Amino acid sequence: MRFAPAAAALSLLFAVTASVSQAGDREPDPRAAILIAEGRAALTAGQPQKATDSFEAALAVDPAFTPIYLDLAEASRREGLQGKAISYYRETLKRDPDNFAAMSGEGAALVEKGAVEKARLNLTRLESLCGSNCPETRKLATAIARGPQPRVLTAEAVMPEAVVTQN
Repeated sequence: MRFAPAAAALSLLFAVTASVSQAGDREPDPRAAILIAEGRAALTAGQPQKATDSFEAALAVDPAFTPIYLDLAEASRREGLQGKAISYYRETLKRDPDNFAAMSGEGAALVEKGAVEKARLNLTRLESLCGSNCPETRKLATAIARGPQPRVLTAEAVMPEAVVTQN
């Protein structure tokens, strides 16, 4: 009898630990899975805004499914919204601190914004966690080596406004 409280507490600890370890590998809600598939198809078709709409709808259906944030970040990067992508990557890292894809993606988005030193911190963390041969590490190292891409300014963006005056 004197071991019963300890045994009960130990059993509860194992039950909670088992349920926590299973929570990260869950499947999304079936409705969200359909929306995620639509979003990925739109992203592949080169329609990042349509993909973002699908991913946001999926997030509304299943807000606890963390991988949606990675998809939203990728769509944001393709639209040229690196700051928004970084916030999605950070939300993913807040939920799953050892998510290699989020670390790598955040680093690449930082490079695209010109924050190469901050991206190198992500690369160092990735190398310490998964090694230098990890695909995410190689991807981020390549992005850092390529460096920030210069912004291209089109002629239409700097067209002066025509002002008609009478002499």
